[in-house]
Amino acid sequence: RWHALETQLSKFNLTVIEAMLGSYTKVLFVRDPFQRLISTFLQGMGSSPSFSSFVQDVLDSRQHNASMTWKPLVSLCQPCLVQYDYVVMFGFLRQELRHLLQRAGLPADSLLPEFTDTQVRWTYSWLSEQMFSELSPQQKKQLSRFYRWDLSAFPFSSSFLSD
Repeated sequence: RWHALETQLSKFNLTVIEAMLGSYTKVLFVRDPFQRLISTFLQGMGSSPSFSSFVQDVLDSRQHNASMTWKPLVSLCQPCLVQYDYVVMFGFLRQELRHLLQRAGLPADSLLPEFTDTQVRWTYSWLSEQMFSELSPQQKKQLSRFYRWDLSAFPFSSSFLSD
């Protein structure tokens, strides 16, 4: 019944929100914020000619005007308010989704698509290094500050934005 009425939790009152959240298995998929920026830039979702100018546009937008594609996850998913049952990290999808499907009583191997996590991690590591080198020290510092809550809430230990 709830699904037919609205699609955003913010449209419901607190009692209904609590009932809904209590009845679902809540899964949050997270990705390193710097990798999200790279992906957004490469998909052409920004109109900037260079990665550095795209990052400057992101920084100039501030959090309240930020696009959902680069807005900090903490402000989108409210992990301090919503108690997620699972947090799945991009780059470890194969292992984590297999475990999640098994916990749900589903046949994990038959439902999982082919993943190339190792290749993806290596490619993003190399790409991140290249793109990060284009940024000024000030932009690096501002990005770390922009995503400080994401970096605190999730274990992005290999992020270029982590200190």
